[in-house]
Parts: sequence; structure tokens; C-alpha cells
Amino acid sequence: MQTAPSASTGHPGALTWRLVGKTPGEVPVTADAERSAPGWAWDGGTGRGVRVCIVDSGVERDHPLVGPVQASWVVVDAGEGGGRFAVEPTDTGDACGHGTACAGIVRRTAPDCEIHSVRVLGEKGSGTGAMLIAGLRWAVRQNFDVINLSLSTTRARFTDELRLLADEAYFRRTVIVASAHNSPVESFPWRFASVISVGSHHEDTADLYLYNPLPPVEFFAPGQNVQVAWLGGTTIRSTGNSFATPYIAGLCARILSKHPRMTTFQVKNTLYLSAANVRVGTGGAS
Repeated sequence: MQTAPSASTGHPGALTWRLVGKTPGEVPVTADAERSAPGWAWDGGTGRGVRVCIVDSGVERDHPLVGPVQASWVVVDAGEGGGRFAVEPTDTGDACGHGTACAGIVRRTAPDCEIHSVRVLGEKGSGTGAMLIAGLRWAVRQNFDVINLSLSTTRARFTDELRLLADEAYFRRTVIVASAHNSPVESFPWRFASVISVGSHHEDTADLYLYNPLPPVEFFAPGQNVQVAWLGGTTIRSTGNSFATPYIAGLCARILSKHPRMTTFQVKNTLYLSAANVRVGTGGAS
């Protein structure tokens, strides 16, 4: 997928922020905590009552792997000059398939969550950093519980504004789950500590995710050669950190449906304690 450098889903070629050549046992982490089992974290939590917003290229309605989309919006030029944007309701669906792929993974992971869509990317998965910020700001201020952001911007001029938005979401208890870029470039907002950052691993286990003891990427999830929903009710196989991210977003929805009073800090800590390579003990991360 070709993308504009200012707001990008990354390129599905070589992945920089991924776990390669190591098994889960080779990235051990110890945690001093009792509540480290996935059963405590999300068993019985299906995402019910949790609102997940996919900020992406749109979501195809009634795709068999996505199901109902509660509402869809699109970022448009407000026509007032000065790069002003508005967010409007839309029924145009998905511009390129990428958002539908992410929504399908969220649905598979948290089947009873609400899925909402904000389209900031157009055909070929291209967009601008300004449109990304406009869509993300709107989503944060709608108080969604979880925002899946499988894209980023490489433009440094947007960094400060994105950081403020990420912090605002953190304090509003909106969990932003952000994809690390697939290419060896600096991009944002996944590098911010106030979001949950995700790369991909090469393991075949569909529900395996790992904590990374060497951030800035915090978690690795399935994202290589995975089957994803696509346009026209179809599926394809694709690779990218983009597709690891909605798995973690879905887990966040499950956690919040079981523990609705959790803050973003607590959700991130719960993910950490429940990761496959974290073992209860003393000494923290190794």
C-alpha cells in the first residue's frame, strides 16, 4: 500500500518494529504481582458496553467479519482557508480497505464492542498529518473508550500537537492504541508514553502477545501474514504492524468491559501483567 509520508499506514514490506528471530521464551520478563493471569484480566469480557473508534480509511458496513458499525464520520476540508477541517457523518464506507481490516480484527477479539469509524485517509491509504490530528482530536473529545490508530505521521511539526492530544486522551480515560511505523523512520504518536504502542511478531499463535522490555514499542502482537477483512465482503492475507494494533485494541475493549472503571494506566498495566512472556516473581522487567 503506497502512502503519503505525512500520515501513513506504513509500507507492508520490511518491518522495523517487530520481533524477529526470538521465541517468547527468549524475551522473559518478571512481574511482582498477583493479578497476572489473562483470566482475571478479560475472561467474561466480550467488549460489551465499550465504544471503539477506528481512525483510519473508513470501515465497510455490514462486512461479515465486521458486523454492525454504529456510526461513521469523515474529516473534510471546512473550506475556510488556513487548513481548517470539519468532521461530518458519512455513509461512504472504506476508501481503501485498511480500516475495514483493522475493524475486523477488533470485532474478532472483542465481539460485543461498539465499532465507530472516523475516516482520515483516502484512496491508496494517503492522507495528511493535519487530517490525522483533526480526526483524532474529534475522536478524543467524543470520549470513546478505545481509539485504534494504525497509522502515524512522520512530520515533526505535528509532534507537539499530537503529544497534547495523546495526553488529553490519557487523562480523559480514552485508550489510544497506536501502531509503530513499519519503516525505519521517526513517526508519531506511537512513540509517546501516554499511548499503547504496538509492533508485530512472527509467531503463528493467533492470540499470543508479548511485552517488550526494550521500548519504545511496548507490545508485540500477531501482524504477519494474517487474514484480514477487505473490501467487498472479502478477505486477504497481509502483513504489518497495522494489523497487530487492533488485536491489542480489542483486548483493551475486553478489559474495559470487565473492569469499566480502569484508567488508561491500569489498562496498560493489565496488558503488561497478562502478556505471555511476563512471569510472576520479583524484580520487574528484565
